Amino acid sequence: MTKEEEFKKYAKKVYHLMILVFSIFIIAGGATIYYINDPNFSAFKNNTETIVTTPEEGDEDLIENGIHVRTGLVDAEGLMTVVNNCTNCHSAKLVMQNRMSAERWNETIKWMQETQNLWDLGDNQEIIVNYLVTNYPFEDKGRRENLTNIEWYELEN
Repeated sequence: MTKEEEFKKYAKKVYHLMILVFSIFIIAGGATIYYINDPNFSAFKNNTETIVTTPEEGDEDLIENGIHVRTGLVDAEGLMTVVNNCTNCHSAKLVMQNRMSAERWNETIKWMQETQNLWDLGDNQEIIVNYLVTNYPFEDKGRRENLTNIEWYELEN
């Protein structure tokens, strides 16, 4: 056997050993990643038990002192329509801070339908807008009142 043939044989063994080590590395890495995501290896267990979870005790629609506890919204006609339609996408705080007229609420709802995938509210839209306008009316804050009864002084240069 020539030195060239011996070298090729040796290189082939080294190549196969490198493939084996690389394969073990890939398998070990995959197993490690799987273990991180599922430390109990539950996919490999033949578990026929049904896990039943029960929600914590508490009333989702509890009203205390005229306030819907979960959302902080005022308890009034149309409350649950607002809760069921508005708080699916955003916080009730966002609803409470945006005090608008009926016209502006309708424009905002139309904008949400056109750009944010809000569903058609149907008859609920009038209930929602009436609730919001009644309980969170538009406030024209504007500028502060002019100062009165102030003794002004001259600044010296």
